[in-house]
Amino acid sequence: MENLVPTEIEEYAAACSVAESDVCRTIREETYRTQDCPQMVVGPLEGAFLKVMALAVHAKRALEIGTFTGYSALAMAEALPDEGTVLTCEIDADSAAFARRHWDKSPHGRKIHVRVGPALETLAALKGPFDLIFIDADKANYVNYYRRALDLISPTGVILIDNVLWSGRVLNSHGPDPSTAAIQDLNRVVSSDPRVTAALLTLRDGVFVIKPKAV
Repeated sequence: MENLVPTEIEEYAAACSVAESDVCRTIREETYRTQDCPQMVVGPLEGAFLKVMALAVHAKRALEIGTFTGYSALAMAEALPDEGTVLTCEIDADSAAFARRHWDKSPHGRKIHVRVGPALETLAALKGPFDLIFIDADKANYVNYYRRALDLISPTGVILIDNVLWSGRVLNSHGPDPSTAAIQDLNRVVSSDPRVTAALLTLRDGVFVIKPKAV
């Protein structure tokens, strides 16, 4: 993932935002030491954004599609009330185990429940509403995840989708690779959906903020 915003600007923005917890920092540092694609972990600035969004919608139930090493799930859990829950979907059992090991070090870890397996299967069995849904998983299914998220989101909730600028590759209109094409498709679907109001932010690798319209 290429930096769309200069590193020093992102670091300044993070320093001016809600602080990263000690356990989140440990997850991030160990992810970079041990994982093959450590850039997939959301950093302090996006973690702060997730917390603020959870607080803004008074979230009690959050849903995450794509756990990876558990940073974003914990960041959201830290912003939820004591009775709040984060349900996170992860296809890789090793990643889920990594995440659980670190969640156990946080008093907020008890709020997090991980389901291991194909996310679409997990989502099909869920009942809403959720107040906050964060999508950060395989790009091929982004449109499918978005459509199911619309079924599960609370009327007052918000859907967040990560990596929607894809290091700028979304600008490639000449034979894009499958992941780029999937993200371009998702962006077209969201931006033309009359059921929602959305803004694509240039935060990190691009984050779509999507709010259902009042019925």
